[in-house]
Amino acid sequence: MTTPARPLADWLAAASDEELAHLFSARRVRPDAGWHDFFDAAEALLDPASVARALPALTAAEAAGLLRAADGADAGEQRDALTAIALLRPDGEPHPVVLTALAGRDTVPSIGSTAVEPAPEASAAHAAERAFTTVAILADLLLITRDSPFALLAGGAVSAGEKRQLSESGIPTELVDPLVTVAIAAGLAVADGRKLRTSATAEEWLRSSAAARWSVLATAFRDALPRGVRSATGGWIAPQEWPHAHPWDPTWPERSEQLIASARLLGLIAEGGTEPEWSIALRNGEPADSTALALLLPTEVDRIFLQNDLTAIAPGPLAPPLDVRLRTMASRESAAQASSYRFTTESVTRAFAGGETAESILEFLTGLSLTGIPQPLNYLVSQAAQRHGLVRVSTDDETGRTRIESTDQHLIEAMSVDQTLRPLALTKHVDSLTTRVGRDTVFWALADARYPATLVGPDGGTLVGERHPVPEPVLTASPEAELAPLIARLRAQQGPDADAAWLDRELEAAVRAKAVLQVTVGMPDGSTRELLLEATGLGGGRLRGRDRAADVERTLPVSSIRSATIVPS
Repeated sequence: MTTPARPLADWLAAASDEELAHLFSARRVRPDAGWHDFFDAAEALLDPASVARALPALTAAEAAGLLRAADGADAGEQRDALTAIALLRPDGEPHPVVLTALAGRDTVPSIGSTAVEPAPEASAAHAAERAFTTVAILADLLLITRDSPFALLAGGAVSAGEKRQLSESGIPTELVDPLVTVAIAAGLAVADGRKLRTSATAEEWLRSSAAARWSVLATAFRDALPRGVRSATGGWIAPQEWPHAHPWDPTWPERSEQLIASARLLGLIAEGGTEPEWSIALRNGEPADSTALALLLPTEVDRIFLQNDLTAIAPGPLAPPLDVRLRTMASRESAAQASSYRFTTESVTRAFAGGETAESILEFLTGLSLTGIPQPLNYLVSQAAQRHGLVRVSTDDETGRTRIESTDQHLIEAMSVDQTLRPLALTKHVDSLTTRVGRDTVFWALADARYPATLVGPDGGTLVGERHPVPEPVLTASPEAELAPLIARLRAQQGPDADAAWLDRELEAAVRAKAVLQVTVGMPDGSTRELLLEATGLGGGRLRGRDRAADVERTLPVSSIRSATIVPS
């Protein structure tokens, strides 16, 4: 064991559980680390590889403080923080291994004092436009994700194939990954396995105003910023200083560019790094205030024009709650200041599958339309309603199999020979079809094949189909909580006699290394004697070695050894 490990082991043993959890979390210690006691922990934390991994995580202020300490000066305000992560000793001096790791590192720039300039009126207007566009595109992305979760790559990015499909829906490919990152940070989407799904909070967000949507995204972005760019008030430092926030992290330049790009997308940074009025509260660590932003956003409308060609035109951005519901029964064809929607048999049937009825659709559209309900649209809804429910999908109580029934035997015959339904392995049973495949899977397979299917419950009542249920929130333990078993295990090995435990480890290390020891032995008369031993073995409470001075083998009771120091070769 190296000499600096002993003081650190003593410090670890005296630290509280909270201090240990903070240290281990900051140094990225695995909860299943194979440490036996605090001496193992000290050795591992002072391993050169461990120290090398810790340095890139330091902020610019922490890096500057560590360099000052390495030069013999005081680390200043960063002393406690650097001691808490075991890069400085309690006396403020760096551990020798840290000094070695710092060799050749340049000084770091001082940050945190750059003033932020307010954005000119034109720049603020452009930032507001970007924020509005970003919020609208993210809403589109979440609506697509809700209806059809898409696959993620191993690193969490969206595949090129998925991006191409999203581009066909009007979502720029270069914005997909940044928007997914923002959505996950805001809790609107979750990576469920290798699929991106919307969360339970996404529904409320989708039905909020543009200003309220922006407030959620901007607050989540601020709260997820790395330590280096966070200010003492809980906000952020000047964006011009972000590239220097983690000077020893080789990946930081690219990461800081991504953060600045995301801030621009959200309208938090205007041209030239200037600051719009609505960013001030967030930068100061206060709740988001979208009042100034809302004044520059397009006015939302709550009425549409329904036309004879089965389209709907919104003369401005449609209020989100109305837009979300309208898009359950009509497909949006274009998105701009004036959006257009188209009603089709498939879109109306999809609305029925989601719980709408002909009456609820017509009532909603009547209240929304400035031009009444055109006859072709009324006819389309009525025809779709007549067909809806012709195919009933339920679970047979006796056999547990899924049963498909219909009053139209032509539909039963068509489904039995439909090649797209072959994976369901449908079997004829009297005037119906049965399969071992689950009821919900069968229902959505029929819907995709454009059959007028309806889910039926045990009581014969109609059920609302939910194709992609919102995943249950996964309660993950904090890093500190995950480290609790490791800390408890180390505490259990914390004996009352640290000196004896340390001596045993020194002797074991010397025997393994076949090192030469300077041993101080207590004699029966109370005096001490120093020996120079080549350690050869340790067992049964005795140390064996060759006395270099007398050139004889000696066996010493460990209990009589007062101290042992490895002599450098």
